[in-house]
Amino acid sequence: MYRTTLTTQLLLGASALIAGLPATADILGESKASLELRNFYMNRDYRQNGATQAKAEEWAQGFLLRYESGFSEGPAGFGLDSLALLGLKLDSGGGRSGTQLLKQDKETRRADDEYAELGLTAKVRVSQSVLRLGTLQPRLPTVSYNDARLLPQTFRGVHLNSKEFSGATLDVGRLSQVNQRNSSDYENMTVSNGSSGAIGARTSKRSNAFDFADLTYQWNKELSSGYHYGELHELYRQHIVNLVHLLPIGEQQSLKSELRFAKADDAGESGIDNGAYGAMLSYRLAAHTFGLAYQRMTGDSGYAYIAGSDPYLFNYVQFGDFANRDERSWQARYDFDFAGLGIPGLSVMTRYVKGTDVNLGANSPTGSEWERDTDIAYVIQNGPLKNLALKWRNATVRASHFGNDLDDNRLILSYTLPIW
Repeated sequence: MYRTTLTTQLLLGASALIAGLPATADILGESKASLELRNFYMNRDYRQNGATQAKAEEWAQGFLLRYESGFSEGPAGFGLDSLALLGLKLDSGGGRSGTQLLKQDKETRRADDEYAELGLTAKVRVSQSVLRLGTLQPRLPTVSYNDARLLPQTFRGVHLNSKEFSGATLDVGRLSQVNQRNSSDYENMTVSNGSSGAIGARTSKRSNAFDFADLTYQWNKELSSGYHYGELHELYRQHIVNLVHLLPIGEQQSLKSELRFAKADDAGESGIDNGAYGAMLSYRLAAHTFGLAYQRMTGDSGYAYIAGSDPYLFNYVQFGDFANRDERSWQARYDFDFAGLGIPGLSVMTRYVKGTDVNLGANSPTGSEWERDTDIAYVIQNGPLKNLALKWRNATVRASHFGNDLDDNRLILSYTLPIW
């Protein structure tokens, strides 16, 4: 009863705050609100001998109410955004929880019936710069929120986005806490140990400050580059450089090439010492896109990123990140858009990623792993069910000497209803 009452209060509170914003023409004229309904079924079958759990299988319903106000009039415009999240359990059970769709009881490991969060973000706009304070969902090379389950990951902090100079985009800020995708509690941040747990960070220490500075410059229509800095206080410092080039070849043809380099060092007692190199080529021919990627880790640890977030890696895919110590990996990918065959809204993606040379420590054999993913998605284009989206995601994962062997299936049904 308490949980239901709390959830109702959160959703009503968000609506009241939205209604209570100053009624200026700009705020109302530029504002927008939507409600996303996300139905998520997930089945993960563990295939290795001696697995502590045979499978994880859960079904849940999510509600994501988003509101973005406009800005008040004047040299400095003020506004307020809100994000109300609610997750409901539809099916789970003893021995089947752990998909990260739902919040778990820390003692019994059983899934909670529901969980909820209300996030508010105050914002100020001056010229071509916007300062946001409160609940944040950054999408940057240094830190990127995860939205691969029922509800998205969120952060608390301050973020300045500036486009004062033509072609240049500057993002600076500080994050203080994180709320994971299957949680309603904010906590301090720590370093990811990798999806497989093979030689990642050697610490469980947490930090309440992540500073970031990202500068991207668009040289022309075809070429852009960026430098990015992130520091999780007392854990790691990281520098990232990237270069993106898009070459138009002819009608309905293009070649996209991207290079990435990252270097992370220990800023305390994490044991972080990593260099990450990556390159990807994507050739588009009408409805077809063919991609090849290569990724390599060097140093005494795996890739450094905030636990639970999305790392800036080509071979971070449905399950694995292929970012363990000394790991080398390559990816082959194919995408097809069925709009070319007269079926707009239907698309398919398939890829294969192979990783080798994983350093598991002295007197241990090197590890290897591979993952095969397939996504089939369809978005209804017209009629009363327009924008209803259905996606099936399948992954097969196998590892040698470390990690998990598993088969993973996800069925996601989502519909976004514009409120205004």
